[in-house]
Amino acid sequence: MRKDKPSKTARKVALNIVTLGVKPGMDKVLPPGIIEATEELLIASGAARATEVSLYHSRKMISVHAAFDWMMPGQFEAFGYRKAFCEHQVREGIGAGATQVLVLGAGYDTLGWRLAPQFTGVNFFEIDHPATSRIKARGIERMGGKDNLHLLAEDLGKRKLLDILSDVESWDQTAQTIIIAEGLLMYLPPPAPRELFDQCAAIAGTRSRIAFTYIGTGADGRPDVGRWTGLVLWILRAGGEPWLWSIRPEELGGFLEESGWTNAPELVGTKDKHGVEFFGIAVK
Repeated sequence: MRKDKPSKTARKVALNIVTLGVKPGMDKVLPPGIIEATEELLIASGAARATEVSLYHSRKMISVHAAFDWMMPGQFEAFGYRKAFCEHQVREGIGAGATQVLVLGAGYDTLGWRLAPQFTGVNFFEIDHPATSRIKARGIERMGGKDNLHLLAEDLGKRKLLDILSDVESWDQTAQTIIIAEGLLMYLPPPAPRELFDQCAAIAGTRSRIAFTYIGTGADGRPDVGRWTGLVLWILRAGGEPWLWSIRPEELGGFLEESGWTNAPELVGTKDKHGVEFFGIAVK
């Protein structure tokens, strides 16, 4: 994250989702309503102009994304599978009794805004860096806020999650909760991911779950994105949003247990790898 600047990655992901909306076959993958809501949010917030959103919502942009997919094969479509994975976990968790949803590093994600009216008995919380959160909040206000959707502008690099939520009157740390950490962990410097899982265990009740994505570690100890790892990591670093953390899938269980969570590889979606990311679920 560039200091005091909105996340370029969050904007890129949102625009990628818009383009995936016109890619043949992705309508069977993407959650209902996500394309329209993402387009509306980008424009209403000022994160992107209407003309730019219209451009991205065209089949011409599919070939543009495909041209860059050689560096991280499959990553373009992976954004769509990632959204579907997280939304499935939220819906399943609510069906199992969860009354809180917390999205970490929410960016321009629309999950909370779309699901809050459907699940009025569930509180949806989002936390993101103030520079990005302020822009999104402007868009949500123009689109129509929801009483059970709470946007928290906080820098997790400066304040601990436990401290942030301790100041939120409507947060219940004993409640069954679904936590989403989509496309977040790789940007955290060690040992921040472990600390984050520790704090998540402290702010959520029993039977809670975390749905997350992560990058595997290569033989050289760096985040592994395949043949072009060096180039990709250099581009990310030059853009001011480097990948700093990764883990080998076989080490994930032990990592989670040390933070009070249990790896749940049997749950839907966790056996798949899309693009360069692995999907994971931990339960408490």
